[in-house]
Amino acid sequence: MNIKKNINKNIFREYDIRGVYGKDIDEDVSYTIGRAYGTYIKKFGQSDCVIGYDNRLSSPSLTESLIEGIISTGIHVVNIGLVTTPMYYYACLKTKTPAGIMVTASHNPKEDNGFKMSFDNRGNAKGKMIEEFREFLELGNFDNGNGIVSFMDITDDYYKLMRNSINLGERNIKVVIDCGNGTTALFAPNIYNMFNLSLMILYGKSDGNFPNHHPDPTVPENMEVLANTVKELKADIGIAFDGDGDRVGIVDEQGNIIPADKYLIIMIRDLVIKNDNKKFLYDVKCSKSLIDEIDKLGATGICSRTGNSYTKARTMEEDCILGGEYSGHIFFRDRWQGFDSGIYAGLRLVEVLSHTNKKLSELLDGINEYYSTPEIKIACSDDKKNIVVNSVLEYAKSKNYNILDIDGVRVNFSDGWALVRASNTGPNLTVRFEGVSLEVRDKYKDEFMEVINKNIN
Repeated sequence: MNIKKNINKNIFREYDIRGVYGKDIDEDVSYTIGRAYGTYIKKFGQSDCVIGYDNRLSSPSLTESLIEGIISTGIHVVNIGLVTTPMYYYACLKTKTPAGIMVTASHNPKEDNGFKMSFDNRGNAKGKMIEEFREFLELGNFDNGNGIVSFMDITDDYYKLMRNSINLGERNIKVVIDCGNGTTALFAPNIYNMFNLSLMILYGKSDGNFPNHHPDPTVPENMEVLANTVKELKADIGIAFDGDGDRVGIVDEQGNIIPADKYLIIMIRDLVIKNDNKKFLYDVKCSKSLIDEIDKLGATGICSRTGNSYTKARTMEEDCILGGEYSGHIFFRDRWQGFDSGIYAGLRLVEVLSHTNKKLSELLDGINEYYSTPEIKIACSDDKKNIVVNSVLEYAKSKNYNILDIDGVRVNFSDGWALVRASNTGPNLTVRFEGVSLEVRDKYKDEFMEVINKNIN
């Protein structure tokens, strides 16, 4: 392995490192990141780290070179092998090792790969932490040493954690899960079969080519087979996972997608009557339906910027019992350890269903309905996306609109809202619009898309 100079700065993103394998990231880049990481975490008093990887085709070789780089600095590695990202989080907690790296590109295209990392007990590196790490890497001043690699299988302990954190009722629930050939295919079927469920599995073979559909449950097209299967089998619920298993997607018994903000409504209704802690966190993409429901329940809602690293940290900082974001990252802190797991989030909803005779769709009865677009992604280069967002911000200011700018620009109106932000995971803008009617929603969509289109070209 060789130390790589002039690594593409754009792979150092807001809360991880991601790029195209063979173009932005290769084994030499991974080795160099390992050299920098091993040297860097000594500054925080660390002598050990946990390393895991997902089922992408490039992950084993990138992990091998990463570990080679880390141990060459004298840092010891606990290699937990092929796991979901939530299993990696659990391994860090169980071993009391706050430093670690998960080799994954989450829901990005199959050609991509990357690194989620933590340096110390602050949790996943994000924002300025990653920027400072990049600057340290570019200096090239790496330690030399002889670290040791030990191997650990976290699977059985993780299964026990799942089993002990779910309390199903007497009703047998018919569940369809869609693993999308992602890493969850290796674990979700075993976990769900631990419980008294009628289970059907879609795409339950691990395959980093993702031959059936891309494992990203936020994209409606990726949920079509799951929705149709739920309807055909007359199942109670359909549950989908992303590639590394930290996000969840839900369809009801009618095959309708339940977005994560409405998932949060169902869980908040359940939690608020069982717990004294009534603080809940949600991100800027979430519907006003959720905000209204938190108010109706007399609970406290906290709006946060998007990004699982930010959501997780803020959920803990604010001592919220539950946090979540529209992309499907869900953080329970009642009888779970606060990290996001799509498998667990799905089981928690199954648990709610198992204690009632209601259908899943009926668990949303009485909410305030708004007309929302899904999250819309607009291709925009990493160099330009923040420029476009700033142009939207200046436009909104010129109109004296009510602006929330904790993450891009969310413009709130009395009858709806518009959101324009730069994606932290790829060269895209992400936008979403909502209104009290389709006409109102589309009015705001047309207005802000015009501003975007003027500045994106």
